Amino acid sequence: MEIILARPRGFCAGVKRAISIVSKALELYSPPVYVLHEIVHNSHVIRELTAKGAVFVEQLEDIPAGSVTIFSAHGVSRAVTEQAAALGLRVIDATCPLVAQVHRRVTRLNKISCDVLVIGHKGHPEVEGTCGHADGAVHVISSVDEVESLTVRDPARVGWVTQTTLSVDDTAAILAALRRRFPLLAEPERTDICFATTNRQRAVRQLADMTDLLLVVGSKNSSNSNRLREVASKKGVPAYLIDEADEIDPVWLRGARRVGVTAGASAPEHLVKEVADWLRRHGAVSVTEMDGETEQIAFQLPELRV
Repeated sequence: MEIILARPRGFCAGVKRAISIVSKALELYSPPVYVLHEIVHNSHVIRELTAKGAVFVEQLEDIPAGSVTIFSAHGVSRAVTEQAAALGLRVIDATCPLVAQVHRRVTRLNKISCDVLVIGHKGHPEVEGTCGHADGAVHVISSVDEVESLTVRDPARVGWVTQTTLSVDDTAAILAALRRRFPLLAEPERTDICFATTNRQRAVRQLADMTDLLLVVGSKNSSNSNRLREVASKKGVPAYLIDEADEIDPVWLRGARRVGVTAGASAPEHLVKEVADWLRRHGAVSVTEMDGETEQIAFQLPELRV
């Protein structure tokens, strides 16, 4: 059995930035440092930062006044920002710069009297934060069927944005339906799906052509990790989302000559190594990395003095 590692895989620039913000805040201010929601969707990252003194909360009211408070990479609504100020919290914003760019487009679309269509998963923190930057009408669209039933104020004044971690293929189908329904649709130059999501999905498509089985390392609540599993499944390759090596079922390996391994944008590389080590102990004789793009983009950290 051979193991082929996807390239690129694992941490994206926005995740690296968010984790670095929490780590540096802990160094600068000492624990506890509070984080609203999970900084990124990975259980291992959350446990590691918790061990260093980060405290993850679901409500701002759970944070003592005057405490250092970090907003997650998924972003928050303007109402949350205003509430944090009213509670006297010292805020550091770890919103991914690409998500913040989507927020600004929502505002611009509303300023020109457009209904904003947010293509994404209802209830996801990024989608809720994005909707919270609207000054006017905003609708969340999750499927082609929802496009057909959508009611807007003026069909000639409609624009769209997307969640950054969506399936490229699924989003393309929704956009095609929107263009049919709204011929004057206001569109950005490119989709808001981030480069890291696109690159990882492209790598999985290629990896699926080379392997009999695909393992995606990532937590169950990670949108981009779930999309990677779906991409492989749509190519006809059995694919499983695992949080760690211990979740692998040896039955999955029966008959597999080549096993592909990738990791979602919020999954640490050490988990990939642990999966490869597990596979070696269960019959793998080689580990190679596929040819692929090397991501060079890095985001600057914000000013951490609060």
